[in-house]
Amino acid sequence: MNIVIKGKLKGCVTPPPSKSQAHRLLICAALGRSVVRIFCDSLNDDLCATMESLNALGAGITYADGAFDIVPVSLRKGGVMPCGESGSTLRFLLPVAAALGADATLTGKGKLPLRPMDTLFDALKEHGVELEELSSDAHLPLVCRGRLTPGEYSLPGEISSQYFTGLLFALPLLDADSKINVVGELTSASYVGMTLDALRLSGIKIDKSDGGFAVPAPQEYRLPSQLRVEGDWSSAAFWLVAGVIGDALISICGMNATSLQGDRRIIDHLLKMGAEIEITDDAIIASPSKLHGAEIDCTDTPDLVPILSVAAAAAEGETLFTHVGRLRYKESDRLEAMRTLLASFGICSVVGEDSFCVMGGRPVAMRPVDSFGDHRIAMSAAIMSTIADGATTIDGAECVAKSYPGFYDDFTTLGGMTTTIE
Repeated sequence: MNIVIKGKLKGCVTPPPSKSQAHRLLICAALGRSVVRIFCDSLNDDLCATMESLNALGAGITYADGAFDIVPVSLRKGGVMPCGESGSTLRFLLPVAAALGADATLTGKGKLPLRPMDTLFDALKEHGVELEELSSDAHLPLVCRGRLTPGEYSLPGEISSQYFTGLLFALPLLDADSKINVVGELTSASYVGMTLDALRLSGIKIDKSDGGFAVPAPQEYRLPSQLRVEGDWSSAAFWLVAGVIGDALISICGMNATSLQGDRRIIDHLLKMGAEIEITDDAIIASPSKLHGAEIDCTDTPDLVPILSVAAAAAEGETLFTHVGRLRYKESDRLEAMRTLLASFGICSVVGEDSFCVMGGRPVAMRPVDSFGDHRIAMSAAIMSTIADGATTIDGAECVAKSYPGFYDDFTTLGGMTTTIE
């Protein structure tokens, strides 16, 4: 599906619930002993993947009327876990399946079968798990056999925080204590912080130190019977940028200003670029701003780089994003995708080994924009369209369903215009 999109935005918008928090709460609920209801106002493709994969392990999870109802896992061996395009689903639930001894097959689509997994695979194989890759040129489909054993795990911190989250979910299920050593600096540490918070809510004790995590076992998951997923800062980031680069105020409602979500730092990054942002009791208000270039360390916020690149395009001078090399291995090569997207609007940028430099300019809708099948690229293109001369055509625009199915509806609610081309 292609979309022609344009228009100036203003008004109030409420982003969807946090995908990151919802993944974690669903897993904790499914590993518990009693039924849990999780209120979550919208559903996306990635959460469907986690729900269906947990059901394949023997959970009973349904979604209706803005809430998940979770009946915990009663282990079903030999199930097929459809991870879709969700890296979180795959990396969180592979260790869980191994800890349960589920003998499951994990599948995926899009770029997911090609995303890095070797470090996690090696750690699992060293602890009693047999992994069989059924394709000669991809990690998925993958058969996971045997049961994970307790012990000492050592993983490099710079590869993926998702590996650590998966192990933190799995190791409390074992019959003896384990330790996770973080080799080097842990990147995207805020996401591990969200995991630790979900575990804390579940009554799981993890002892954190500078060098890693000590995980007592066995432990039981005990989430409260009802919870609500907070608003998603990764989604809010698009509207914050739209407000500071546009001509009118945009108010983002339903957000927790003290959230543990790492992407809450979108505010800090934009303030560094000269943005005018006000935090009130009811909303985060982004005002039209005169932005300037800056150097922004993205060690803990890699997913913000695409939309921050749009802010950089509207800024005066150059903006340098550092510690961004991991973006090559997302749903697309996001560095090359954003370089191409910016070029489609006449904006120059340079991809380095671990950096991305954007030269501010005057965006013009020169040619159709490729989404590269990546939700964050498509949404970034939509926000760029609001300051470009002419209408913008986004190829493969439907990929926003991965995280934000209602994105184009919210775009039009704020005054934008979209025309679908089948």
